[in-house]
Order: sequence, then structure tokens, then C-alpha cells
Amino acid sequence: MGNSYSKVSLSGQPATDFGVTEQRHSRPSVSAHLDEVLVENVFHSMLTLERRRAERSRKPFVLMLLDANLENGTAEQILREAVDIVVVSKRETDVVGWYKNGAILGVIFTEVSLEGERPITDTLRTKIDTAFIKHLGRERAARIAISLHPFPESWDKDSSGWVADSKLYPDLKRKVSRKQLPLVIKRVIDVAGSAALLLVLSPFLLVIMALIKLTSKGPVLFEQERLGRLGARFKCLKFRTMYSNNDPKIHQDYVQQFIAGKAGLDNSEGAAQPVYKLVKDPRITSVGGFLRKTSLDELPQFWNVLRGDMSLVGPRPPVPYEFEVYDIWHRRRVLEVKPGVTGLWQVSGRNRMRFDEMVRLDLRYCQTWSIWLDVKILLATPWAVFNGGGAC
Repeated sequence: MGNSYSKVSLSGQPATDFGVTEQRHSRPSVSAHLDEVLVENVFHSMLTLERRRAERSRKPFVLMLLDANLENGTAEQILREAVDIVVVSKRETDVVGWYKNGAILGVIFTEVSLEGERPITDTLRTKIDTAFIKHLGRERAARIAISLHPFPESWDKDSSGWVADSKLYPDLKRKVSRKQLPLVIKRVIDVAGSAALLLVLSPFLLVIMALIKLTSKGPVLFEQERLGRLGARFKCLKFRTMYSNNDPKIHQDYVQQFIAGKAGLDNSEGAAQPVYKLVKDPRITSVGGFLRKTSLDELPQFWNVLRGDMSLVGPRPPVPYEFEVYDIWHRRRVLEVKPGVTGLWQVSGRNRMRFDEMVRLDLRYCQTWSIWLDVKILLATPWAVFNGGGAC
């Protein structure tokens, strides 16, 4: 796997030390290959395209960033010398460009394998360190900070789970900067709307809390860990609709099979399409069944909106065990915007559609969202709740 980076150079000749052709007689001339390095915006576009390609092909890649901004005034000079070493050594399928013009050089190593006894990131780091020391000298090579960023990011259910590596998504920063004013307006609407709804609905919320308390043992509110923007975890609030000390594996198994597109999951009491939520669930209380059917169990999420964990409108926040079985392209739904109490697929088809269709609608929202689209979704939500047969 790692050896693919040390077999041949662009010239087709045998190469050593990170694939750098032997040049013991002279140091590579400064900036000899600078015209082969992509400018910043083009390199970012290529990185976006490589993410999409990796999602389709399921062949990972590694982004290497070379940052020499450790001493003022020397970053660009050192990196211009490093360019020659990198360009000569890379494979034809690899991409070199400025991640940040004149300050951070980027290399995309395409179609690598993340499996093996030794991580590919360790192999790449060792080889580039060796090549830089050999051709730049130990002192100058030490000025270049190297970081490696594999895509897709790993999932570790025993520790932090999944958190998006922001270095892999420079295009998202540009989108945020272009939509700075709409994002401020969206946040103002979120704060004002959630605060007003909590205030107006407070008598009704107290009635629901009393019914839950009087009809079953346990807390009134249920906290469930969800994934927000860029994979950040938060506690999503709901009214408790199930008996305490229930077995979560029932829902976990069902949802994971549903995401995988397994047949035989029609649990919707005669519906033509399978539903995302487990309807015939023995864990649900009598009051809980009514709350779930009318989406009233979602009302405490307005506090999540007020706190900034969620927005009034956005993609549905996934549960960690659900995210664990996501395909790579499914993960995009948690990248660009905060999760929402309601969203495009909830008002388009509610929960009676295939999982991939739900994700595509979430992605469409992320790509095309505007204040006007949020307003239309908010206005359509009451009818979707009334006519939709249960929230998700």
C-alpha cells in the first residue's frame, strides 16, 4: 500500500525516499515546478471533487498539508523549494496545490488504502520527512510542519465517534463567508422564534409534563445524544414517550436495517412504504404514543434551538448508532448547517420514504437553503404534522 509512493517518479524512473529520484549531484532548482502547482481556489475545488469521487468509489485519499509559517518571512521561500521535491516525487494521479497561497502547500494522495499494519499517514510522514531532510537539510526541513488528513474520517464508537476534519472542507468556509448575513438572520429567527414558542406554549407544556408524570414512572424529559454540525455531539431534548429502563437495541436494530435498505421493515400499520420510526414499539406508553403521533414530543427541542445546538429548520440530527452505519455520502447531511426541528424531507414526505431519499432531500436543503426556504418549510410544517402520520 504505502510502497506505491516510492516506486516511480513522474519521469517513470526508479525513485527513493518518498519517491524522490536520486539527485545526489545537485539540489533541485528553486521553483522549477512552481507552474505545476494549482492556485488556492482551484486546489480547493479539486479537493471537493476528490471527496465526491471518494464517496462514489469508496477509495480513500489523504490530504497532506505542508505549513512553513513557523518563522516570519521564510514560509514562501522554503515551500517554493519544497514544491520541486513534492512535484517530482508524486504520482500522476496525485494533486499538488496551494491550500493557502504562499503559506500552506497541499498534496492530495488519491486512492490509498487505510488498512494495513502501519497507517498510511505514518508511511507518508516518514517518507516526506526523509526527503526534505535529504534535499533541504535538517534545519530547513524542521521549519515545515506536516499534517495528514485521511478521508473519510474514521469512526470510533469506543471514544469520540466521528468528528469532521475541517481541513478537508475549505469550501464550506467560503460558503459561510458568502452567507454571513443570511446566517445572522437565521440565528435571529431561531432565537426569537424558539423563545416566543416556549413562552406561548408554556401552559400547554406544563399539561404534557403532568400527564407524563401521572401515567408512568421516570423523568419527564428524555435526553438523547445526537450529532450536530460537523459531528459535534449534543443532548437533544424530547418529552419522554417510553417506559423507563427500556431496551434501546430494539430501535437500534430497526434503524440500522432501515438505513441499509433491508426489506420487510413495514411497521407502519398498512402503509405502502416502510417508515423511519418504529411504530409498533412495545416500549411506548399510552401518552407517549399520542405525543409521537402529533410530534408534541419534539417541543422541548425549542430549548436546543435557543441554546444554539439546533435551528428551527435543518437536516434531522442523527443518533450515533445510526451514523455508525451511514454510507460515506450520507455523512454530508451533518456538515454544512445545524440540524433542525423540522426540515425539507419532513414536509415533503414525512417519514414514509426510503432513507436515501430522506438524505438527498437534506442535502438539497443544505445546498440551496435560504431564509425564504426556511419560511416556506416553517409554514408547511403544521400541515405536515397534522397530515403526516408521525414525526421522526
